[in-house]
Amino acid sequence: MARHIRRVFALAAGGALLLVGVALLVLPGPGLLLVLAGLLVLGREFPGVNRHIEPVRKRAVWASEESVSSGWRIAGSVLAALCLIGGGVVWGVVPDLPFGGWSVGSGLILSGLVLAGLLVWSYRQVHGHRAPVMEHDD
Repeated sequence: MARHIRRVFALAAGGALLLVGVALLVLPGPGLLLVLAGLLVLGREFPGVNRHIEPVRKRAVWASEESVSSGWRIAGSVLAALCLIGGGVVWGVVPDLPFGGWSVGSGLILSGLVLAGLLVWSYRQVHGHRAPVMEHDD
């Protein structure tokens, strides 16, 4: 019984990550990383999915490295995250907008936070985990 519950949870969580990731391939956000996360979750319970993981992982790592390859790209990603968060607040506060309200606003805010978090993760993966050590003369 526990195995069936685990499989249903993996199907629901992995499927949701996969669907959101596919949507974010055309919308602003870290689509490939979420597609990869969905495939990893699904692959634990459904071995047939595992053959798709490595090609997506390679593309996701490449995309995350590209997103932090220059100061301009980092600035653009930070700006996109801030716009998503700001837009989410506006959509939540101004109910007269199309699809206005906190249901859409909270989704935009969450997307901005996920984008910011993945940007930090990508930066740390590419540029190292530690901040540069300041040397001083003694």
